[in-house]
Amino acid sequence: MNNTERYALAGPPDPSAMTSASAGRTAASPAVAKTSYRFLILALITIVLALSTGDRAALSVAGTDMGKELGISAVEMGYLFSAFSWAYVIFLIPSGWLTDWIGSKRSMMLAVVAWSCFTVMMGMVHFIGMIVPLLLALRFFLGAAESPVGPASGRIIAAWFPASERGVAGAIFNSAQYLSLALFTPIMGWLCYRFGWEYVFIIMGLIGLAIGALWWKLYYLPIDHPKMNPEELEYIRAGDGLVDLEGLKSKAAQSKGMKLGEIGQLFHSRMLVGIFIAQYCITSITWFFMTWFPIYLVKERGFDILQAGFVAAIPALCGLVGGVSSGFISDQLLKKTGSLSLARKAPITVGLLLSSSIVLCNYADSAWLVVALMSAAFFGKGFGSLGWTVVADTAPKELIGTTGGVFNAFGNTAGIVTPVVIGYILQSTGSFEGALIYVGAHGLLAVLSYWLIVGKIKRFELKSAS
Repeated sequence: MNNTERYALAGPPDPSAMTSASAGRTAASPAVAKTSYRFLILALITIVLALSTGDRAALSVAGTDMGKELGISAVEMGYLFSAFSWAYVIFLIPSGWLTDWIGSKRSMMLAVVAWSCFTVMMGMVHFIGMIVPLLLALRFFLGAAESPVGPASGRIIAAWFPASERGVAGAIFNSAQYLSLALFTPIMGWLCYRFGWEYVFIIMGLIGLAIGALWWKLYYLPIDHPKMNPEELEYIRAGDGLVDLEGLKSKAAQSKGMKLGEIGQLFHSRMLVGIFIAQYCITSITWFFMTWFPIYLVKERGFDILQAGFVAAIPALCGLVGGVSSGFISDQLLKKTGSLSLARKAPITVGLLLSSSIVLCNYADSAWLVVALMSAAFFGKGFGSLGWTVVADTAPKELIGTTGGVFNAFGNTAGIVTPVVIGYILQSTGSFEGALIYVGAHGLLAVLSYWLIVGKIKRFELKSAS
């Protein structure tokens, strides 16, 4: 009998009995150290997010050479960047519900395989013709296929980690976007420089198919992991980890389907609406780095594509450091103060104020000073990106995947708007100065949203239907 069957037959354990039993075992025999398989699961979702970020950013690296060879204008390139987010936003809420229905393992596997195939196809568009319409379609399909990643990962963090470790887990997971840019941007820049823009998409797609196989082999539910010992399971459960979420909650979702009324309740919460607005602002900064930043380095600062690939990795590494460190600091603040609101809001505020310093690049003459300022801004953006941790802290237990979908949909609406706005700014002014002001202002707006709208951070409870 596996862990799932034992749990289903016995029902949820009584916490007081569990504590007494643990004390009795300690007195009778040496304590058994708990395993740490939750961190293997965290590594898996971090790798998947890094891959998805790399695939959506591949166009920004290949874009300069691709645009020249295929005759794609700046505005057309802006719409190509934006097409991804149209689909991503449209499908996020349905994919969140789908994840609540079929579980994270299946939804993530389907997503990785599908978007990897679309990425490979993007490297072959010049053999077919109708370049821009075909690329628009493939970018749209790529966005649809990547939409389950956030909702599924939000469920996984809530299921696999106690509240005391969610700050670190969420920060490490969120840092995957910086890890991706630091790791994949130089690789993609080298592939583009050495072999041509087509191979950026082909190689990234093949890497994705390999990661999809790895996911299917290694991911398990918390109550069904074949090697995790009872001590780790008990530790997660006692710390408010929703260890039965993946198995039992998804069955409930299957039985009742998606109820729009429950989703509507999310928008009755001022706290959640403030979190959604802030995520839009934060994601505006992210999308600048994932779309126009390498092109900014080439066109505005005089780097070649190979240099831009490696230079773009420097701010990304700083974002990685900021993203990981904020999780540790947030969890330490929570332990010392007992205030979830202070523990989450303080790093967010400091980080996003620092991210607004991107505007100073307009006043820097040296290209390397620009890189330093971008690195500081990206460190701040990483330090302030605790959104997925906050979702794990606040989402109603019945709709964690769906809430993650709504949160991600709001955020990635910025992916529709930001690339196109910057494209028009470039076309009308011929300069990135207005674009940097536009991006920097969003950091300030996110801080204001957390302090003026969000209020106290706590788990939102759904109202039962009368």
